[in-house]
Amino acid sequence: MAITASQVKELREMTGSGMMDCKKALTATEGNIEKAIEWLREKGLATAQKKAGRIAAEGVSMAAISEDGKKAAVVEVNSETDFVAQNEKFQAYVKQVAEQALNTTASTLEEFMAEPSIADPSKTVEEALAAQIAVIGENLKIRRFQQIEEPNGVLVAYTHQNGKIVTIVDIETDSVNDAIREMGKNVAMQVTSMRPQYTSDSEVSQEYKDHEIEILTKQIEEDPKMAGKPEKVILGAVQGRLKKELKEICLLDQIYVKAEDGKQSVAQYVQQAAKEAGAKAGIKGFVRYETGEGLEKKSEDFAAEVAAQMAGN
Repeated sequence: MAITASQVKELREMTGSGMMDCKKALTATEGNIEKAIEWLREKGLATAQKKAGRIAAEGVSMAAISEDGKKAAVVEVNSETDFVAQNEKFQAYVKQVAEQALNTTASTLEEFMAEPSIADPSKTVEEALAAQIAVIGENLKIRRFQQIEEPNGVLVAYTHQNGKIVTIVDIETDSVNDAIREMGKNVAMQVTSMRPQYTSDSEVSQEYKDHEIEILTKQIEEDPKMAGKPEKVILGAVQGRLKKELKEICLLDQIYVKAEDGKQSVAQYVQQAAKEAGAKAGIKGFVRYETGEGLEKKSEDFAAEVAAQMAGN
C-alpha cells in the first residue's frame, strides 16, 4: 500500500525517529501505526546494542531540585561527542533523566534503569535510553546519579560550562531566603573551581592523616635544612604541613576565592553571609559531578576515520 506523507509525519512526531526510518517502518507494517512503533522500538534496541561498544566519555551532568529546595538529584549522562552533548534534544533527554532521579526510589543504577520511564511509562529507563540512541545516532550512557535531601534547610545547585561540572551544596539553616541561596551559590562555585575532597577536617579519616604524616615525616627528615633538628621540631613541621594540606582539601578551611583580603576562609564567609541574612546557617555537605571524570576518552583521527569508511564502502 502507498504510505502518505501525513502518516510519516505522525509516526515521526510520536517516536522522534528519522523520516526514512518512519517510512520503512510503515512500509514493513503496511501502514499500521501501532505496529510501526513496535518495529521502530525493536530497531532502536538493535541499534543501541550495535553502538554500545563505543566509548561515551563526553556528555553533560545536570541537577534537578524540588520546588521547596529540600530535595535534589544530580545525574551524569554520557555521549560520544561534545557536539551531541550540546544538542537541544540530548539536553532535553538529560533533563528527563534528572527529573526521574529526583523522584526515584532506586538505590542502585541497576534498579534505576529497570524503572518505568517518566517520559513513557510503557518503557523502562533502559529502553527509553535505547530509543534515544536510535534517534541521536551515538552511544549514550547513564553513568551515575545521586539524591540529596535536606529537611532543615535548602539545597542550592550551580552548573558550570553548560553541564561540564555540576555542584549541589547542602545548607542547614533556620531561615531560607534569597541571601542564603546566594551564599549557597557562591559556595557551590567555590567547590566547582577548587575541588575540595571533604566539607571539613572532621570528615578526614585518621588513616588518611596517618598516611600523610608518614610521607611528610620522610620528606622533612630528608631535607638538608632539617638535619640534626630535635624530634620536637620535626614533629611540629610535620603537623604544620599536614594542617596546610588539609586546608587545601577541606572546603570550609579553604580560602574563599572571592575574599577581598585573600585571607577569609569559606567558613568565615558563610558565617558572615548568614549574619547579614539574619539567619543561622552552616554547610552540611556538597556533591560535585564533573562530566567524564575518570573515563577513558578515545582520540580520534577524523581524516583516517573518513578514509576507512570510504574504503569500507
